[in-house]
Amino acid sequence: MLLHLDASARRASSFSRRLSAVYADTWRAAHPDRRYTYRDLAAQPVPHIGEAWTELCDHILEHEITDISRYREAARTPAQQEAWAVVEPLLDEVVAAEVILIGTPMYNYSIPSSLKAWLDQITFPKMSLEGRSFVVTSARGGAYGPGTPREPYDHQERYLRDFFKGHFRVEDVTFIHAELVNARLDPALAHLRDSHEQSLAAALKEAAR
Repeated sequence: MLLHLDASARRASSFSRRLSAVYADTWRAAHPDRRYTYRDLAAQPVPHIGEAWTELCDHILEHEITDISRYREAARTPAQQEAWAVVEPLLDEVVAAEVILIGTPMYNYSIPSSLKAWLDQITFPKMSLEGRSFVVTSARGGAYGPGTPREPYDHQERYLRDFFKGHFRVEDVTFIHAELVNARLDPALAHLRDSHEQSLAAALKEAAR
């Protein structure tokens, strides 16, 4: 199964959505017999975690529950059961997926809060999603690749790569970036418009590949 998530607050003008759609269309054409699930984290935001969620987390940690199918045992009170009702469908989608595709912009050097809320809801102590792959299609206003002046400010790719490895034990992660998208609007970056177009073309080609 392909689980496809989009997190951009933009709709028609979103480059991360455009890239994720290209990847999803190509994947579905190549795997017509596989399931596909789509979730728009901006249009239908996942709620932020609350105290009851922390109680689920504490119970799972204290009782050394590492089997994801047993997490529901932590929901003992009405509040915890309500919290689990939010978690369960999100987690079921992730567990069922072979590939998790995330279309996300870089916001303020990092990721949108909608994506962070989703990550918080599905993440528990010492869990493993080994055997799965993550693909991240992103749009960034500037250039944050290796060797660029703003490389140290990239808390998008670095954060997600560390998160997938540290929390999920997944190292099979692919990033596809369209950079310098602000050059389309910002007069101060107008001289970089060609570089942006080249980055976008390369990202679209990679997503389709």
